[in-house]
Amino acid sequence: MPDTRPSDAFVSPVAAAVDARWDAEIAFLRALVRQPSDNPPGDCAAHAEVAAGLLEGLGLTVERHKVPDDVVRAAGMVSCTNLVVRKSFGDGPTVALNAHGDVVPPGDGWTHDPYGGEVVDGVMYGRGVAVSKSDFATYAFALLALEPVAEKLSGTVELHFTYDEETGGGIGPAWILGQGISRPDLAISAGFSHAIVTAHNGVVHLAVTLRGRSAHAAKPDEGADAIEAMAAVLQALYVERRAYPERVSAIPGIGHPNLTVGLIEGGINTNVVPDRCTIRLDRRMTPEEDPAAVEARLRTVIAGAVAGHAGIAVEIERVLLASPLRRLVGAEKLIDPVRRHARRLLGEEVPVEGVPLYTDARLYAEAGVPTIGYGAGPRTFLDANGHRADEKLVLKDLRMATEVVALAVAEVLAGI
Repeated sequence: MPDTRPSDAFVSPVAAAVDARWDAEIAFLRALVRQPSDNPPGDCAAHAEVAAGLLEGLGLTVERHKVPDDVVRAAGMVSCTNLVVRKSFGDGPTVALNAHGDVVPPGDGWTHDPYGGEVVDGVMYGRGVAVSKSDFATYAFALLALEPVAEKLSGTVELHFTYDEETGGGIGPAWILGQGISRPDLAISAGFSHAIVTAHNGVVHLAVTLRGRSAHAAKPDEGADAIEAMAAVLQALYVERRAYPERVSAIPGIGHPNLTVGLIEGGINTNVVPDRCTIRLDRRMTPEEDPAAVEARLRTVIAGAVAGHAGIAVEIERVLLASPLRRLVGAEKLIDPVRRHARRLLGEEVPVEGVPLYTDARLYAEAGVPTIGYGAGPRTFLDANGHRADEKLVLKDLRMATEVVALAVAEVLAGI
């Protein structure tokens, strides 16, 4: 028997509505790409104003929620204004659609203008075109595509367009939820169009500083060498990492824990015993792991490595803690329609899996909101050149994701 539901009557009018605005959707995304929103430095208010103007040009009412300057500075950014759009179809559940407009800096190696939004052979290029300015377009135009079936819907759709995913989400979705600006019942957060993400890794970033005592290089015994001690710390961390590949998550797509030391700095001059050395480490944790226990273990390993080095003091600062995304009861209300409509359009089964990245989706789940990741993009982050030169988006993926999201939300609001 074919897999049919009453919502199949929505397919033709919704698809036609997406097609009617297709050129406008491409132009909308191009305008977002052309406005820089690099984070760092995180001066993103200008992009929010551009996005708000574009949304208002589509007939939507936009709430601008400016985060206080002191809160923004504490998060390591310059400016941040979150955007919220609400469209009510009567009494019923609220579905939030969240995407982030801040992006990593372009870096080198581009063959296309990173702020150009150039389209070549059906592919748009530019920083943020896939991660995740594309989903500003996906979600805004999915909302507009509900107009032909509006009388059959009961509930509210909200767009949450935020600007701090690259620095942790604390003044984006966490701010919107924590301030009571929104209390959604379900959420879809930015993701890729060929998979439904129901889990992802978490991460803890630690800054580890060892302080010793400087001395002339001619008499190193009079000092306490912070770099020598840090070498022991690094060795201990790398030994710890060797066991991680044996601890594979039971969730497809997640993999195993990882640890990377990404930054190191220290010393005074070549002829001076270094009195300070700092590293920054990134520890990825699977959904099965407890974040507090992961951090405690790292602190124990570091302290143990330093214990044999006289005159060395240890300072450990937690820079970021992002919990893993775990699937909550109720997420199937989104998973099932997304999977069915994506399968219809792709002609193949769409996986439901985890990803080794961390995203803003976790912040909704932490607030008790069943959440999935789904949106425009390729089969893998690498295929999009995410966070790399020549980031790109196949526009047919944007078209498909817009229709799928619109139909999934329609099913939820129609109670199907």
